[in-house]
Amino acid sequence: MTILSKKQISAILLAIGLTSLSSCANNTGVNAPIAEANTIAQRLVSTAVAQQPNSPQFGKPIDCTLGKDCFVLLYFDRDPSLAAVDFGCGRQTYNGHDGTDFAIPDAKAMAKGVPVIASAAGKVLRVRDGVVDRRLANSTDKANVAGTECGNGMVIDHGAGWEAQYCHLRKGSVAVKPGAQVQKGAVLGMVGNSGMASFPHVHVTFRYQGKPVDPFVGPEAKLGCNIARNPIWDKPLDYISTGLIRAGFANKPPDENAVWAGQFLETKLPANSPALLFWVQSYGVLKGDREQYKLFAPNGDTIANDSKEIQAPSRTWLRYVGKRNSTNSPLTPGVWRAEYRLTRGDRVLVEVKREVELR
Repeated sequence: MTILSKKQISAILLAIGLTSLSSCANNTGVNAPIAEANTIAQRLVSTAVAQQPNSPQFGKPIDCTLGKDCFVLLYFDRDPSLAAVDFGCGRQTYNGHDGTDFAIPDAKAMAKGVPVIASAAGKVLRVRDGVVDRRLANSTDKANVAGTECGNGMVIDHGAGWEAQYCHLRKGSVAVKPGAQVQKGAVLGMVGNSGMASFPHVHVTFRYQGKPVDPFVGPEAKLGCNIARNPIWDKPLDYISTGLIRAGFANKPPDENAVWAGQFLETKLPANSPALLFWVQSYGVLKGDREQYKLFAPNGDTIANDSKEIQAPSRTWLRYVGKRNSTNSPLTPGVWRAEYRLTRGDRVLVEVKREVELR
C-alpha cells in the first residue's frame, strides 16, 4: 500500500481543484489558458507519485526468533541534537546511531553460528572480511578499529534507490562476493563481534537515495518519536525496549566481559565453591524501575530476598545476589532455586526462574 506524505497529498488536492476549474472552463466554452489546468493537474499527480519512495518490504537481517534467542538492543537515533531517542521515545539508542542492532546473548551463541541473512533480494556492491572479533572495552580498543568500524560486512543494492549495509559479522564467515546476486533470506555470513562492537550482533543500516532510514518509521517520517509510522519491515516487529539478556549462577562475581563471553552457563557447581551467586543481565532499565532477587536453599529456606529501586537508566544492566561459602555457614549440597522480577509501576517487564545443583 502506498502512503503519501502531506506535501504529496496537498499536491494531489491542488490537482483536483485545477481539474475541476478546467472542467468549468470547458463547460462554459472558455478557451482561456486556464483550460491547461488539466495538463498541469496530471503533471502534479505524476510528480507526487514519482517522488514517493518505492519501499520494498524488508525482512529482519538475522535468522533467529526475537524474544527467544535474539533481541533488538539498539534502535535508530531520531534526535538531531546531541541527545538520543529511539522511535518509541525510549533510550535504547545513542547519539548518531544510524541503524538497528539485532543482538544475540553471548560469544558462545556466536561461536555456534547465527546466520545473517539478506533482508531483500539485491546485488552485492562491497564486502569486507578478516577483522577480528573482540569486545571493545575501552578507548584504546575503539582507536584500534578506526577505519573498520563496521567490521566484517557488506553493502547490498536492493534496487529502486535502496541499499542496506550489514556490519560486525564474524571473521571468516562472509559468504558473498562483490557482484553476486542474492535472494531475500540468503545467508550472508554469521553474527559476530568485529569492528566497533561491544556485544555480538548484526547492525543493519537501510538507506534510500543515500540517506539512512529508520526501518520502524519509514523514509518519509519526521524527526523525533511522536510521529506517524510507515515501517518498511515485511512483518511487524514489536518494540521491546526492556528485556532479559541472560541469567544464571556463578561461583565468583560476574562482570560484563565474562557474561558477554558466555561464562557462567553451568547448571551444576561444586559444593565447595567459594560462593554461590545468582546474576541477571537485562537491557533498557530506567530510573524508578524496581528489581527483586530471591535465592532459596535446598531445604526451602530463603537465603536472599533483595528488592531495590534502580537509580539511573542503563542500556545494559548486570547485578547479582548470593551467599559466600564458609566454615560457619557452608553451602548446602542440593538444588538451589532463584527468582528475579523487574517491574515498572504495575507492569512486570522481566521474570526469571533458575535452578543450579551443588554437589
